[in-house]
Formats: sequence, structure tokens, C-alpha cells
Amino acid sequence: MYARITVNTDRILIGLKQWIDPKSWDMRKGAGKGAKDETKSLNNYLSEVRTELGECYRELQLKKKIITAEDVKITFLRVEEIEHTLQSLFKFHNEREKHKLNENTLSHYLTTQRYLSEFITARYRKKDLSLKDVNFKFLSDFENFLRDYQPEKNKKPIGNTGAMTHLIRLKKMLNLAISLDWIGKNPFFSYRIKIRHEVRQYLNKTELSALETKVFALPRLDYVRDLFVFCCYTGLAYTDAINLKAGNLVVGVDEGLWIKTKRKKTLVPVTTPLLPKPIAILKKYENDYRALSNGTLFPLLSNQKMNSYLKEIADLCLIDKNLTSHIARHTFATTVTLSNNVPIETVSKMLGHTKIGTTQIYAKVIEQKVSDDMAILRIKLG
Repeated sequence: MYARITVNTDRILIGLKQWIDPKSWDMRKGAGKGAKDETKSLNNYLSEVRTELGECYRELQLKKKIITAEDVKITFLRVEEIEHTLQSLFKFHNEREKHKLNENTLSHYLTTQRYLSEFITARYRKKDLSLKDVNFKFLSDFENFLRDYQPEKNKKPIGNTGAMTHLIRLKKMLNLAISLDWIGKNPFFSYRIKIRHEVRQYLNKTELSALETKVFALPRLDYVRDLFVFCCYTGLAYTDAINLKAGNLVVGVDEGLWIKTKRKKTLVPVTTPLLPKPIAILKKYENDYRALSNGTLFPLLSNQKMNSYLKEIADLCLIDKNLTSHIARHTFATTVTLSNNVPIETVSKMLGHTKIGTTQIYAKVIEQKVSDDMAILRIKLG
């Protein structure tokens, strides 16, 4: 027995793997004749086939595509249906984006993938999970898993921002699955990602001055201090500063020395005029053999070592803050620029941000700036 599908004038047959004696077949009704149990069972099956073929056609209509008899057959047989899973989705994304994303960004997606794998193993006793099983409860349970996650020794807990960042990456993955027609609805539709922006640490004017003027007996601490101060006055992230080359120094519209580069993280162009202090630091290392041998403006140093040495520097300078290379970027935004009346639009451009909102997270207005502004207002109001 065959089912014939006709769409307009387009026809195709599907073998149903059922058999009947031609003498027992009713051509007008398209069903078996007689009251035998076998005939009743066959007719019930044929009725289900007709119903399902109609549903397949309506399913294709909802996709608003030109429908052919072949499309209906494929949908009925589910030939194209493959069990798409979370791991296969991440694998597809990582393969597709590996030439577009930088190494650090790609590693973040791999980290999210690892946490998902650990969660699925712990909760479902499986190595992977079908995308069809990802629902509101899955997202809620995964968020709780991240918040309760016990990291390895000497590593920080994930925290709210970290947990939300992993969920944002997962949301992006599920949006990709919708684009690929792997799922029909994103479970994040009714799930709220709750981001609480934490106050970013930075050095105030007194702390920055103490760090700049401190004399270090150890050359390694002296160099790390210089590199950190350079970032404080340019807004460059560690990785962008350490990879600067002579070609990144250009003459700007004011005939002064500017830095022209691209952020490694986002590839966004950054053009920043150099202040006197970073220029002096560049001159200090212009003949350093370690920098010259690598073709960079600064001797190479890993971010891990820099952050380790910054802890020593903070202790020696009596700075009671967890000093890291990224605090230099916050210091540029807050203490060096905004507190000195540089417009936030200008600061945002020098930081390489594509949204002012991102700059506002970095650059919280400090109390001294509020005090100075109110002092001017008092004078105006008399």
C-alpha cells in the first residue's frame, strides 16, 4: 500500500509497508472492506496517516514557505529530524565563530559549555541533553547550580555577574538554534536575566599619586608599576598595552603623539592622545632590549605575573585594594578623565566602548567631583 501526496499538480508516493488483497480493497472509500480485526486495524492506521499528513501540511504552512509534495513526505517521515543537543549547538557555534572571535572570547564560551556539561551530569546523569528538554525549569536550575558552584581551591565563586554572563551566552546559543530551525521557541522568552552591576574598584587621586611616586628597589616591581600607570593614563587594557608596537604611535590632529590600535577583545578601533606621563614612560623603555627583541613598546609580561606583582605593590604603597591590571582602566575612566570634566562620550570613545552605558558602569562619579560641582553651584546661587 502507498499513500499518494498531491500538492497542486505535484505528486509523490510513500510506501506504508502495509499489504491487503485487492479483492478486499474499497477503491471509492480508500479503505479495507469487511469487519475483520485485521481490516479494522488497517483502516485505523490509514486514518491516522491521513490525519498526520494533514498536520504535516499545516506545519509547513505555518513556516510560510512554498510547499511541495516532497516537503510533506520529508516532514511525515521525519527524514531531516536530527536530535540536536546543547553540546552539538555549542560545537556548531564554536566551529563557525572560531575565525571571528579572538582566543580569549572563544575560551569564555568553552567555559560556559563546561559548566553546562557539569550541570547536566549532576542533575540528569547524562553527558548531554536535547534542546527540546531545555525549558524554564532547566534555566532556573542551571542558574542555581552556578550560584552554588564550589570552585577549586584559591578560586573565587562565580557570583551574580558571572552566573548572568553564562546565562547570556546560553541565551545567544538558543537564539542561534532558533535561526537554524533546531527549536521553535526560546525558553528565555519568559526568563529574566538579573544583572546587578557591581561598583568597580579604581584608584583615587591620592592612591594613584602614592603609586606613581613610590621608589621600588626591585626592577620587576618598578616595571609593573610603570606599565600599570601607563594604562591608568591611556585607558588601555593590559593585553592591548603589552602588545603595542611602534606602528601604533601616530601623529594626531593636534600634532601630538597618539595611540592608534584595536581592542583585542572586541576589535573596536581605539585612538587616544597621549598625556605627558605615558609619553615619559614610553621614553623610559624605548631602548629596552627586551622590548626591542620582541618588536613591542614594552617588555613582555604575562597578565598573571603582573597581577601577582601588583599585590606586592599595593602592600608597599599601603593601598588597601585588590589591585589588578584592569583597575588601571577603571582609574582612567573615573579619576583621570571624568573627575577632570572630560565628557563621558569622549571617555567612551577612548575606552573603545560601543555604548555609553558600558562606560557608565566603569565610571562612577566620585564624591570629590560631586563636592566640586556643588561648590560651583553654591557660588552661582550666591
